[in-house]
Order: sequence, then C-alpha cells, then structure tokens
Amino acid sequence: MRVIAATNRDLEAEYRNGTFRKDLYFRLNVVTVHLPSLRERRSDIPLLAHWFLDRYAKGSSVQVTNAAMKCLLQYDWPGNVRELENCIERAVALGDRRTIDVSDLPPSLASASPVTDGGEVAHSAGLTSTDLEDIERVTIQRVFEQVKGDKALAGKMLGISRATLYRKLKRYNIGGHALPPTSQALQ
Repeated sequence: MRVIAATNRDLEAEYRNGTFRKDLYFRLNVVTVHLPSLRERRSDIPLLAHWFLDRYAKGSSVQVTNAAMKCLLQYDWPGNVRELENCIERAVALGDRRTIDVSDLPPSLASASPVTDGGEVAHSAGLTSTDLEDIERVTIQRVFEQVKGDKALAGKMLGISRATLYRKLKRYNIGGHALPPTSQALQ
C-alpha cells in the first residue's frame, strides 16, 4: 500500500511539540514534496483553469474572458487549487457553456477584483498588463515545453485556437527562432 497525504501544517514541528504522533510522522515522511501555495505561483492559474475547463466542460470549447482571467489571477486563493477547481466547476455549471466571464465567478472572487466601467479589471489591485503578459508568456512557454513543441496539443491545453497560439508564440519568441535572453532584454 502507498499513502499520499497533504497538509498545510509543519508536521515536523507538530510532532516535536507533541501535537502529532511521532510514529505516524515517520511513516508518512518517506518523500516530502513542498508545493508553494497557488498565490505564490500565479503563472499556473491559466493552465490549471483550462485543465479544469477540459474536465468539467469536456467536448465544449468554453473560453475564459480576459476580465475573468484577470480576476482569477488577482485573487489570493486561500483554498488553493481546490478552490480554483470549485470556481471553474461552478462557472461551467452556471454559465452558458460558451464563455466564462466575471459574472460567472463566485461573488466573493468577483468582488475581490475591482472592475472598471468597461468590464475590465482595474490594475490597482497589483497586477499590471505587463505582469499579465509575463504570466501568459511563462504559461505558454511551460506548456510548449511540456508537449515538446506539439502546437496542436499546446493550443488544446491552453484552451486557445491554433491561430491564437501561433500569434502568441511569435509575439513572445517561443519555439522556433527565439532570441537569446540578453537580446530580448535589450529590445
């Protein structure tokens, strides 16, 4: 039997303080993987959101609006990945199964991100358009590397059309003829 357990507590400190059984700690502590909270790895949010979309809207081409994605990126996610999963599941269940907009998100999440009159999320909460572009670039790069350059699969995983993927690959110099990092910094 193999046991996989997760906690947000420091079990080593707990067993030393006598609040967690020492024998159980050593039985569980074979391989420890520290995974930062979702708020510490915001670049994973678009990838996870699209993965959950594939799970809860299988066969549908549900798209997330830019405003909704900005809300997802600005939220702190105290419930981590489980809360994001529940958020996407709710949006699919209550939405029109074509697009997910800010109005489809849970009220607590939508109210946490200020929205301007044009429906766009205000940047006063911390993220700028440059930050969002960096997150998008990193996410696309990560997916592109995971699928070993398979553009069709990368587009599917990201939930974007092939044409959009090609445009973004070119924009961010991902794949084919990317400039070296020092050249990119000078541009």
